[in-house]
Amino acid sequence: MRLCPPLVAAAAAWLALAPANPAADAPAGKRDDSASERLGIKLSLQCYTYRELSFFETIDRATRLGIKYLEIYPGQKLKPGSNAKTVLFTAGGNNRRNNDVPLTKEEIAEVKQKLADAGIRLVAYGVTPVPTDEDNARKAFEALKEVGIGVMVTETPPNDVHDRLTQEFGIRYALHNHPTTWPPDKVLASCQGRNKLVGSCSDTGHWMRADMVPVEQLKKLEGRVEHSHFKDLNEFGKGAHDVPWGTGRGDPKAMLAELKRQGYQGYLSIEYEYGNLQHLDENLPKCVAFFDQTVAELAK
Repeated sequence: MRLCPPLVAAAAAWLALAPANPAADAPAGKRDDSASERLGIKLSLQCYTYRELSFFETIDRATRLGIKYLEIYPGQKLKPGSNAKTVLFTAGGNNRRNNDVPLTKEEIAEVKQKLADAGIRLVAYGVTPVPTDEDNARKAFEALKEVGIGVMVTETPPNDVHDRLTQEFGIRYALHNHPTTWPPDKVLASCQGRNKLVGSCSDTGHWMRADMVPVEQLKKLEGRVEHSHFKDLNEFGKGAHDVPWGTGRGDPKAMLAELKRQGYQGYLSIEYEYGNLQHLDENLPKCVAFFDQTVAELAK
C-alpha cells in the first residue's frame, strides 16, 4: 500500500519522536529526598555502575532514578559517538593511565550544560591516582574545582602536599579500600597529623569481601569518613556480589544509623559491580527506595 505524501510525512515524524527503547526512556519516578537533605546524608551514583553506557547516558539513568548527585570515574566514554572519556587530569609518571587524555574546555562546557539541563551535580571523582608533587597535584585539584567536585577518591597515600591542597580548595581526600588496599587501621595511620578533610572512602562491599563487618569499620573510622561507596552484598567473602540494599548481610540500616550518630555530612554512592543493564534497572530503584525510607525514619 502506498501512502500519500502527507501521511508519509506524518509517519516519518512519528518515528522520529518514538523512543528506540521504551524501557530506557521511561519517565522518572517521583522521589522525596527531603529527609536526606535535612540530615546531610545524600545519595549519589558512582557512574561505574553504568560502565556499559556512556556518561551522558548515565546522567539520563540517574535522572530517572531521581538521583541529583554523581560520582564520575576516569575512563567512561563521554557520550555516544564520541571517543572522549571522562578524564579530568592525568597523574603523570608511572601512575598515568594508558591513553588518558583530559577533557577539553569545550567538552567540559558540554558536560556542564548536560548536567545543568538534568539538574544534577558532580560531587566526587575516582578512583584515581593523584600526583604527589606540588605542581601537578595543584592542577588535579584545580580540575576538580572547575566542575564543582568536592571529593577526590584515590588510593594514593596522602602527603604534605595533599594535606595543604585539601584545605586550600576545600576538597576531601578519600582513601578508597579495595579488599586489601586501605583497611581502616591503615587509613587512620595515614591520617595521623592530617587535617579532617583527609580520610576514608568507605567501600562497604569491599569490607564485606574482606570479612569485615561494615558498621564496625564505620565506628572505627569516626571522624574520618569522607565519602562512601555504599553497598549491600549477599554474603561475606571473596565471591560476594551486590544485592538490593536491605536484602543482603551488610545491614545498611545499621550503617545509616551509625553515620547519623557520627553527624556525617556527605555522599553515599550507589556502586553496583554486578549484573547487566536490565538487572541494574530493576534493582537500583530498590536501593533508592530503601535509602529514602530508612533516612526518613532516621530523620524523625
